[in-house]
Amino acid sequence: MTDTIAPAAPAPTALPQLGWAAELRATFALAWPLVIAQLAQNALHTTDVIMLGWLGPAYLAAGTLGTTFFTPFLLFGIGVVGAVAPLVAQARGARNVKAVRRIVRQGFWAGILIAVLLLPIVWQIQPLYRFLGQDPAATALAETFVHIVVWSLFPAIGIIVLRSFLSAFNATRAILLITVLGVVVNALIAYALIFGNFGMPRLELRGAAIATLTTNIVMFIAMLIYVVRHRRFGRFHILIRFWKPDWGYFRDIFRIGTPIGLTVLAEVGLFTAAALLMGRLGTDEIAAHAIALQCASMAFMVPLGLGVAATVRVGIAYGRGDREAIRKAGWTAFILGTGFMAISALSFLLFGPTIVTLFLDPHKEANLNALGLAASFLAVAGIFQLVDGAQVVAAHSLRGLSDTKVPMLMAIGGYWLVGLPIAYLFGFVFELRGVGIWIGLACGLAFVALLLGTRFIMREKLGLLEPKSVA
Repeated sequence: MTDTIAPAAPAPTALPQLGWAAELRATFALAWPLVIAQLAQNALHTTDVIMLGWLGPAYLAAGTLGTTFFTPFLLFGIGVVGAVAPLVAQARGARNVKAVRRIVRQGFWAGILIAVLLLPIVWQIQPLYRFLGQDPAATALAETFVHIVVWSLFPAIGIIVLRSFLSAFNATRAILLITVLGVVVNALIAYALIFGNFGMPRLELRGAAIATLTTNIVMFIAMLIYVVRHRRFGRFHILIRFWKPDWGYFRDIFRIGTPIGLTVLAEVGLFTAAALLMGRLGTDEIAAHAIALQCASMAFMVPLGLGVAATVRVGIAYGRGDREAIRKAGWTAFILGTGFMAISALSFLLFGPTIVTLFLDPHKEANLNALGLAASFLAVAGIFQLVDGAQVVAAHSLRGLSDTKVPMLMAIGGYWLVGLPIAYLFGFVFELRGVGIWIGLACGLAFVALLLGTRFIMREKLGLLEPKSVA
């Protein structure tokens, strides 16, 4: 038996068409809670960083080492199960209720398998860090953190499965509220367990790890209860016959999701490599890079939220075979994303020297060089913003068409064969130092944005709108 998810051929009967204004309203309504939820998700990590900083540099360094090691594995898992969003959106567009249930169920299966496979790898943080020559004392502390937080792979990946399901049905406000709940829970537990407040034991770094694990469990349970008990979503019975396999959907999640996970790893790797290059230049360059990157990443949450909305809107249109709606959904998100990033870029160019003073005290002479460097990096980040917003929205629009393998190759090529070599060339050969490294990042992202945008434009000629079925 075959369940057709996305009959992308022209529909046999006329479908009601949304105008551009209506599509813009629908995309914005779907995206804005996701944008704020992404910012709240960043606040989870920021809370831990601040509190560990209160403990002292040794604990902050160990927490950073642990998080740096753990995060790429988590992001890979999140990327893979992120395939649930376009698949559910396509099933929704095709009005295939049974397929929705099966896709979500197999998303959980995929998440459990990924977590089981990644856990023993992440567990080996100490021998791997020793091999890389990291400080033994900091590594030992980082290990205590990671050996607790690694168990959050299961609920954290499960959260993404449920978020993908809810996003595909425009229930993004629930995602926002539960994420905000997570921020509050994490702050309270971290404050209690790191420092021994409220009569709790003082666990320091272990307390931060327990807070992260507990927060993910609470968020997962809250989201699962919402989905199961809500009248609109309970009808899908996502937990019924949970152990029944649907190998076609299971394979499809990995077919679509694995390239997404690898794309995320390639991008994370590019910025890690850029930080290492900055490390060769000096402490001020690293500090300035961190400031500019934090500003850019905060602004990036907007096109990222719009990108997720594009995946859903394009996926629904693809599922019902509405090619005109695919066009409008993709371009609406693209215009909104690049429009916001144009404003962000202008702000960086005009107010960069003022923005960076939010991070370092300009009255301290020791900070002046780092502040000047950060302002110059933000000027380049202005251009960086435009292409970064364009490439993330284009990539997510293509995901709505289940097109992830070729975009992955484009992204890896753009990041590592264009961006990184240019960063090294401009930074060290042409001696532009940190500015040259940021120019390389901008060039790599611009190359990827051009390729992905062109691919979306040529979607029909490339056969991306042809029907796909899952056995």
